[in-house]
Amino acid sequence: MKRIVITGPEASGKTTLTEKLAAHYRCPGITEYARDYVYRLKRPYTFEDVETIARRQLFVFRNIERYIHERASIAIFDTFLIITKLWFEEVYFCCPQWIDRALWENKPDIVLLCKPDLPWIDDGVRENGHRREYFFDRYRKELEYYGIRYSIIEGQGSDRIFNAQKAIDQLN
Repeated sequence: MKRIVITGPEASGKTTLTEKLAAHYRCPGITEYARDYVYRLKRPYTFEDVETIARRQLFVFRNIERYIHERASIAIFDTFLIITKLWFEEVYFCCPQWIDRALWENKPDIVLLCKPDLPWIDDGVRENGHRREYFFDRYRKELEYYGIRYSIIEGQGSDRIFNAQKAIDQLN
């Protein structure tokens, strides 16, 4: 099974792209666990919360076949450990070593890196609307560091979806 990860700064269309691509390819679209987890907290998140999120992301990425009912050739993930690694580094100025090792050992087939060319919308969970270009560059550098294949996805509406489909179709 090919694993496709959608990543990028806040409000760059990751969730919408995940949903549209999963429908187009009739495959599982794995929702962003971190957003749901943090949204349900009735307190500020902690280092331990972020580590729990990272462990869950890795478990589902490694074991996706257990979570789907039909046979699928691809799965699309709304974010993965690159986002969590940067989250640790930006908020706590460190990152658990196991995440670095997990990134080397669990590479997606391709990452679709969403450009922050969509309007930023505050949703109560987002924190960095003013730093989206900075994070976009950080994600790109991390993907290059780990040798993870990626494609930059930009554009509005159906153009953005078409660009993502083109990147996925080139995997075959």
